[in-house]
Amino acid sequence: MWLVLRKELLELLRDRRTLFFMVVFPLFIFPLLFGGITFFAAKAVQEAESKVLSFSLIDPQFHPEMRDAFKTDNKFRLVDLKNQDFRELVQQGELDFALEFEENLNQDPLLTGQSEIKLYLNDSAINMIFNRVNDKVMQFSKQKQRVIFEQLGVPESSQKGVLQPIAIAKVNLANKREDIGEKVGAFFPYILFLILLQGVMYLAADLGAGEKERGTLETLLLAPIPRYEIVLGKFMTLIVAGVTAAFVTLGSMVGWGIVIGQGFAIATISQFVGQIGGFDLLLMFLMLLPVVTIFASLTLCLSIYAKSYKEAQTYMGYLMILVFVPIVFSMLPGVSLQGGWAWVPLTNVALAIKELIKGTMNYSALLAIFLSTAAIGVALIMFSIYWFKQEKVLFR
Repeated sequence: MWLVLRKELLELLRDRRTLFFMVVFPLFIFPLLFGGITFFAAKAVQEAESKVLSFSLIDPQFHPEMRDAFKTDNKFRLVDLKNQDFRELVQQGELDFALEFEENLNQDPLLTGQSEIKLYLNDSAINMIFNRVNDKVMQFSKQKQRVIFEQLGVPESSQKGVLQPIAIAKVNLANKREDIGEKVGAFFPYILFLILLQGVMYLAADLGAGEKERGTLETLLLAPIPRYEIVLGKFMTLIVAGVTAAFVTLGSMVGWGIVIGQGFAIATISQFVGQIGGFDLLLMFLMLLPVVTIFASLTLCLSIYAKSYKEAQTYMGYLMILVFVPIVFSMLPGVSLQGGWAWVPLTNVALAIKELIKGTMNYSALLAIFLSTAAIGVALIMFSIYWFKQEKVLFR
């Protein structure tokens, strides 16, 4: 087994593609990728908020003050319709929105009731149009509220109570780590599992199907080495690759979190990362070991079965889809480490990682997590050995 492991590790060090997915991808590419997505998302929202919106007004004579407010605002640009259908212009994107004023818009609400402004827009994209128009209109709505209160003789101290007699004051008892961890913790298992699977599946495809294509599998089978040792040697190689990817990924997340928090003066990120203790990080790493075992066994079985490297990659693609099903379960409302979910492999690890990030981990659930995940991992290793002994599988 150790000879096979040594051989595979030497070949691994020569394989730049596998090293890329093991080290470079989680250390640099992945943070840059998600950092870039976050940056451009924030930039897109900022552009949507600052874009000059083209608009038209239908029956603007019913509220001259509001008409003039939109016309004089440099964030809005009035367009003359010239007998064109404003609905078609909005649908075609030539007009951002159109406002239609009601006849009673500028009249006394005590006599006419609530007035309505119709906002025509193409709301199929994130464009912030409704929010920006609503903010503008609410200025006039609040102004009219003050006038009504003056007519009714309601003092300013009582106006808020008249508008909302009963209000709910939300008191969030969760600390900052728990609050942030609940929002972002569900995505960390997704990232970690993706890195782990990427770290082993390309190497696994080469260890089985790749050896078939190169014709070296027959030579290896003729060596005076029991087949189970050959399987275990290849399996241990995948474990080394997966553990390396897990270690680099966790270190990268912590390191980049601190760098981004300090470099961009985002104190919340630095504090959040700093609150995740070394013991919690160690538990995350240890829980990923049986996950690596499962991934290594599954990918090795598929690689042994595949006729070619290309066929193995196809199987790996389907495996990637199936692996994310347990992670989706962990994101569902009401799903926690309570009860039977602590025994569901992969889902329990995803839930536990989220709880560790939040700082609310129930450590009594660790036994169920390790036992269930390790049991599946050992069963899959045994199946890999059985699978490798089948001539109809090796030479199909």
